[in-house]
Amino acid sequence: MSNKSHDSDVAFIRALAELLNENDLTELSVKREYGEDDTLQVRVSRKGETVTHVATAAPAPHSAPAPAAAANAAPAAPVEDPASHPGAVTSPMVGTVYMQAEPGAPAFVSVGQQVAEGDTLLIIEAMKTMNHIPAPRAGTVRRILVEDGAAVEYGAPLMIIE
Repeated sequence: MSNKSHDSDVAFIRALAELLNENDLTELSVKREYGEDDTLQVRVSRKGETVTHVATAAPAPHSAPAPAAAANAAPAAPVEDPASHPGAVTSPMVGTVYMQAEPGAPAFVSVGQQVAEGDTLLIIEAMKTMNHIPAPRAGTVRRILVEDGAAVEYGAPLMIIE
């Protein structure tokens, strides 16, 4: 990774931080692939004011391990991983999430809604098959962690039910 690449990465991270503040967002996550073994993965979060910079390519000896923007941030509080939450509902497959039965229809669930065990929470389309994802337990939907039309991986947290 050259110094020029490092400088452009720092500028990119600063632009993401500005975008986060201007749009009152809590978190942004971006992955840039420059080549087979050269990737930049950035997560900018407001919760603990953390800025993360991970490069899979071997960094040059003169490059700093973290961007200058991280030096101005407050000490990072541990960020809770939604997948480790005891009420997390995780994806049983890889696919595309749909929050309603068809476009224009109301969503299956919303934050604050009570659900019974077996109620449909969302649909995951995998290999042209629509798979209804049932609630594993009764409770209240506390957080929805995916957006309609988003791609999900196996084991990815979908929502929190308490």
